[in-house]
This record gives sequence, C-alpha cells and structure tokens, in this order.
Amino acid sequence: MPASKAKKLSSLFRSAIKTTSRVDDRTLKQFVSSIDSSPATQRSIKIRLPHNKPLSPSNNFDAAPSRRHAEHSAKQLSREISALLCGGKDSDLVSSPDSQVSNSLEKVLDIPWFSSLSHNNISLQRKEISRERKQKWVFKSSQTHRFGRLVRMCAEKLGTDATIQVFGKLGRETGIKEYNALIGLCVEKAKRSKDEEVSLQQAYKAFQLFKSMREQGFPLEEETYGPFLVYLIDMCMVEEFQFFCGVIRDENPNSLSRLAYYEMMLWIRVDNEDKIQELCNYIPATADGGKPNIRENYLLALCESDRKKELLLLLDIVDITRISSPDHVATIFKSLGRLLLEPYAEKFILAFKTCDNGAENISNFIYNYAISMPNLAVEDVILTFKNLHAKLEVTPSSISFEKLIKFSCDSLKVHVALDLVDQMLEVGLTSSIGMFHSLLEACEEDCEYNLVRRIYSAICRHKLKPNCETFRIMINLCVRMKDFDGAYGMIVDLQKMNLTPTASMYNAIMLGYFREKNFYGGLMVLKQMETADVKPDAQTFSYLIGNSDREENIIKHFEELKDAGVQVTKHIFMALIHAYAACGQHEKAKQVVLDKGIPVKNLNEIKSVLLIALASHGQMSDALNIYKEIKEAKCKLEPKAIKSLIDHLQSEGELSRLLQLLEELDDSDYWHDGCFRIILYCVQHKHLSSAIDLLKQLKDKFCNDEVATEVFLDEVFCQIAETEPPDLQIGLDLLQAIKEELDLRPSRKCLDFLLSACVNAKDVHGSLLIWKEYQTAGLPYNTLSFLRMYQALLASGNHKSATNMLKHIPRDDPHVRSVIKACQATYSKFTSEKGNKKNIR
Repeated sequence: MPASKAKKLSSLFRSAIKTTSRVDDRTLKQFVSSIDSSPATQRSIKIRLPHNKPLSPSNNFDAAPSRRHAEHSAKQLSREISALLCGGKDSDLVSSPDSQVSNSLEKVLDIPWFSSLSHNNISLQRKEISRERKQKWVFKSSQTHRFGRLVRMCAEKLGTDATIQVFGKLGRETGIKEYNALIGLCVEKAKRSKDEEVSLQQAYKAFQLFKSMREQGFPLEEETYGPFLVYLIDMCMVEEFQFFCGVIRDENPNSLSRLAYYEMMLWIRVDNEDKIQELCNYIPATADGGKPNIRENYLLALCESDRKKELLLLLDIVDITRISSPDHVATIFKSLGRLLLEPYAEKFILAFKTCDNGAENISNFIYNYAISMPNLAVEDVILTFKNLHAKLEVTPSSISFEKLIKFSCDSLKVHVALDLVDQMLEVGLTSSIGMFHSLLEACEEDCEYNLVRRIYSAICRHKLKPNCETFRIMINLCVRMKDFDGAYGMIVDLQKMNLTPTASMYNAIMLGYFREKNFYGGLMVLKQMETADVKPDAQTFSYLIGNSDREENIIKHFEELKDAGVQVTKHIFMALIHAYAACGQHEKAKQVVLDKGIPVKNLNEIKSVLLIALASHGQMSDALNIYKEIKEAKCKLEPKAIKSLIDHLQSEGELSRLLQLLEELDDSDYWHDGCFRIILYCVQHKHLSSAIDLLKQLKDKFCNDEVATEVFLDEVFCQIAETEPPDLQIGLDLLQAIKEELDLRPSRKCLDFLLSACVNAKDVHGSLLIWKEYQTAGLPYNTLSFLRMYQALLASGNHKSATNMLKHIPRDDPHVRSVIKACQATYSKFTSEKGNKKNIR
C-alpha cells in the first residue's frame, strides 16, 4: 500500500482509538462521523454497541433496506449453511426443494442450547440434548476448514454483524473460532483493497470484533491478534500498534513475551534504528535475569528479518540450548543458512550434542540450515546436509531425510530424490508410504512417468505396504506412458494384497484409451469393471458420454447412468455438451444448460463450457450470445471461456472486441496466452501500434523480466516466419518499434526468424538489412546465420554474393554440407525455371 494511503488511513483510524486501555461508545460514534459525513459512507459502516444494541434511529441510516438485504441473503445461504453444518454435500442440498431444506434447518435449530427443564430430569435430558447437538454441530479437527469456509461465506455475503446474528439463531453463541475467522477476513480484505475507505472500514470492523471479544470475556490469544498486528506493522501504523498491544497486555498478561516479537518487527519495518538498538541492548542487560522468552522473541524477529549486524552481536550472548521451542531453533538455523554463518551453525550443533535438550532434533536443524543457503542447486544442498552430519558426527534422522527427499521432489529433481530414498533405506532408516506419494506426484509433474517401475520396485524391495492411493497414482503413471498392460498388472497386484480396486483406478485407464482415440479399449474398461464388481461412478460415465461419437451412444450411456443410480454431476452436464457439439447437435448442446437439475452454483461454469464447445465448432454467433447472456446476468466468465473466444475471433474487424476480452482476463496464465494471440492477430492484420501497446503491457506484467519478454518476442517472430506468404514488412516494422519504443535489443532467435522470412519472401533487400542487425545487436555470426544468409541470397537470385558468403561457412560437419547441396539444388532449379520462362517470352 502506498505511503499516502497508509498515512490517510492512520489519521482517520486514530479518531477511534486513543492510547487508553478502553474505548467508549462515544469515541466510536466520533470515529464514524470523522470518516465521512455523507449518508452513503455512514450506511456502509454499521456500528453496534455492547450487547448488540444498535444506535438510535437517527444514526441508523437506511436500516430497513439493510435488514431486508440481510434477510434475503440469509435465505439464500440457508441451504449451504445446513449442508456445511450437517455434513451433507452441496450437490445433495441443491437438488432438494427449498421448503424441505428450510424445514430441515429449522428442525435442527429447534434443538435448544439452554433448556428450561425440570429439576428432576435436567441431568438426563441435558445429556440427551448434548449428544444430539454434538451429532449436528460439533466439528472434528479434520472439519475445521469446512467451518472456516462457512464463516467466511456468511461474512462475505452478509457482513460480520449479520454473521454473528446468524450463529446466534443457529443456537450457539459466537465463539473464538468464529471471531478469529471474521477478524482474519477483515484483515485480508483490508490488505487486498486499493480503496482507502474500504481498507479503513475493514480495519475498523476488526477493531469492533476485538472489542466484542473483550466484552464477552474471551482471551486474546496470538491466533486472534497476530494477523491484525502484522497488518498494522505492514501499514507502519505505530500509534495504533502500541494501542492494541496495550489492550492485549491488559487482557492477557501471558502474551507479553510474544508481543516482544511483533514490537521488534514493527521497528524493523519502520527503520527505527534507535528503537532496534534499544531492544537489542535489553538482551545482554537481562542475560542473567529478566524474562528469557522476551529475549528469545526479539532474537526470532531479527532472524526472520536477516539483520546480520545485530545477530552477530547477540548470537554470542544467547544460550541457544535454552530456546523454548524446536520450531524457534529451526527459524534461527534458517537465518544462519540465509546469511551463510556456518561457524555459528556448527557451534550451536555441538552445543546441542552436549545437552539433552533438543538432541533428537539436531538432524532437523542441519536440514533447515542447508535448504536455506542461497543460490544452491539441490545437489549442493544435499552435499551440505551430508557433510555437516559427517563433520559433526551426527546421525541423520528419518524425519530430516524425508524432508530432504520432499525438498528434492518439490524442485522436480526426482532422480536425485530416488537416490536419497535408496541411501536412506540402505542405512536402515524407516520411511513412510506418504514419502513415496511425494515421489510419484513429482514424477507426474515432471513427466518422468517411466520412474514408476523403479519406485514400485523400491516399495516391494523394502517390504512397505502401499495403499489404494499409492496404486491409483502408479496406475495413472503407467497409463501416461501408454503401458496399459502395466496398469492392469497393478490392479492384479493390488488384489493380491487384499486391497479393493476403485472406480478411479479404472477411470484412469479408460481416460488413457480415449486419449489415444482407442474407443474400443475404453469401452472394454467398463467390462473389466463389471468383472471386478467395481461400480462405475459419475467420472466413468462422463468419460463414456464425452467420447461418444454418435447421438444414440450419448443417450445409451446416459440411460445406463440413471439405471446405475449415479448422481448427475456438473461433469456429466459438461460431457453432454461436448458430446452433442462434437456430433454436430448444437441445439441439443444448448438445451443441456436448461436442465432444472443443474445446481445454481454450477450454472455459470457449465454455460462457460457451452460457450467453449460452440466456439470450438465454429458456432461463433451462438457463443457470443452465451457470452452476452453471462455478462448481462453480471456473472463472471471462466478464464478458459474468454481465452476460447479470443482464439476463435480471428476475422478482420474484431480488434476492439478482442481487447475488451483481454481486459476481462484476471488469470495471469490465461492473460499471457490471450495477449500473445491478440498480438499475432495485430501482426496478421497490420495493427502495428496495437501490437506495440500490448507488448508494453506484457513487459510490465513480466516486471521488466527481459528473459521472459525475449521468449515471448521469439514466439511472435517465429509466427511471422511461418506465415504463408510471409509479410516481411510488418516484421521489420515490429523490429524497429521494439528497439525504439520498448528499448529492447532483439535476440538472435528474432533475427534468425526474420532472416528465414526473407528466404521465403525471396527478398534480398530485407535480408541485407537484417544481416546488419546482427552486428548492431552485438551478436556474432555463427554457422546457422551464415547458412540462412546464403540461402536468402540464392533464393533472391544473387548468386555472386551467395558464392562469397559460401566461403565463410565451415564444411567439416556432414549435415552442413547436406544443407548446402540441398540449397544449391533447390534454388538453381528455381533460377533455371525462371530463365526458361524469359526465353519463352
């Protein structure tokens, strides 16, 4: 965020929070009035006093419409809330009638939170109610992310105040989890927004939530206050930070040591060297007494900020073996690695070896040091890891070895990771099957499909027990390298281990056959599933329907789906669209989106698929109508659909529409692809100025990354060279504009492609101009450039210059000699034919 925005936000925010431990309601009212006196602004900020009492009607602008909007939104959300809380699937819920959903939700909400039971039966009935409520509302740790989704969804659509009321109506008071999720959302929105007023509103909402938590007696733990303090630090809001730290200290005195970390981070962020030095002086001054955790948190902040000067002074003073948490020690070792302070790393490892505290984590500390060293190849990181273990006589642990293997996999160094696995198992260290999953997933991402055999061999050799997920990934890798027999062999081995094959395993094989256009093989997979008593799922039928080449087959497989009792998912609807479009049944493809069984939340995505299918099969008019329909409904078009329109809108006169579509692309990868396509369109239709404007945007998107921009330009000039007939003039004009307007030097590939275009155009003047450009760009001529120039001179009929150029071409390579002979044969024939035509005349 710019400094001006932070300054304005800070000045406005200070009117609501003063450097006192309490904030009264009068201060809150003054804060709202200080933001903006306009009714629109005051409507957007709704303050609630303690105990959820609203302000007086005179201050509550346009309250009725706000309530109506909240009630309407709440009604729309009821089904999704019920699904999330009750553990149901969204798709199940959407297919149910509204009345049934509402009744279901109301039935659940009828379970009281506080009961007015008779004294005699209160204990028994409380147990029954508690048991029933737990079945409906208690979330396991594995479901925490679903609960977070629920809170965020409500807050996005209803606002924080209304969300708290919704949970009240659901029969539970707003708890710490709810507050943490809402505060996190406010902070995220404040960071993301470029509008100062919106940032201010979100910061203030977070402030209100803090205040409400205090009033209800909830403790302010780091999970609650941490994200907000980080935001204030990023915004350099010193006074506000100090105010909140004061509030947190008053409410939770145990947070004092952790607040020391945020305090140091604040002074580092605002470059207050005096304060940093003051806090650093506190560490040695209290080395024998005071609070060691405060010193520890100061040190952690310095480590995370890589303040080398201060660290060198403090590392000799602090006893690292007394650090409270292994995670904090790991943070220190990461900083040592980034700053290349190996002597200190060795010193601390030896210190841990002489004490019991943390000895079991030494290997992990070495790992954190090695991976944090800058500009090291994966192989060098592994070498450092091994050398430090050997030098300091430390035995590597299974955990650190697995982390190193995962680090190699994340860097797509699969061969290196496999070597590490062999070394690990050979020395007797244990490993988990999850580690092999990382290897298999890295093989798929790096297209090293053939390594699946080596990995499977290692699993069997070391008597590890693969699970169904292991086999699913291995089957998919076999299919990727078209080893269908190997994939079926995996299923046989799986059954020998008393594991049951799944539909997803057979689906992977089916998809592989269809990808190879082997429709018979794909259909035979269905027979194999029947033999193995594995029921096909929605994905199975989506593959069968999507690859049907006739309408009767589409209908047949859809009927089989219904007979099997498989639910119609969005993928089925998408498969129907693709299949009908491929069969030329475009009207039936359009009718798919009218099906009443399509969940509302998936309708826009399915319409985007219809748009792509119509555009891909030449139905541009219908595709554009779908585009307009989605836009008029104020829905967001899928990036892939926009890219499809850009790809297929290639007729003359579409530039303005193409540029509008590009503006709508907010996905960076799709934007780059779309921009490239439009630049080619501009080159094809001679819109040079628009092409240059797009190249400027591209350069900015790449943040002046010359390598990325160069690769992109190479592709553009490659397309110019491959165009038939080549338009050399637009290529030369583009080259000149790149040099003058973009201030870029053309690459060797750009000039090579242009010289090839000169060969195709038989343009001797253009080839001579480009030949000089090599020298201007400081690019020495090589064998390929000599060959291209020789070819260009022959093609244009300038045999004398071609003969002189031939003297510069080394002929030791037989391939070079073959190219020279081919050029002479081709262009001498062309010259003789040209001469014969002249004689005839």
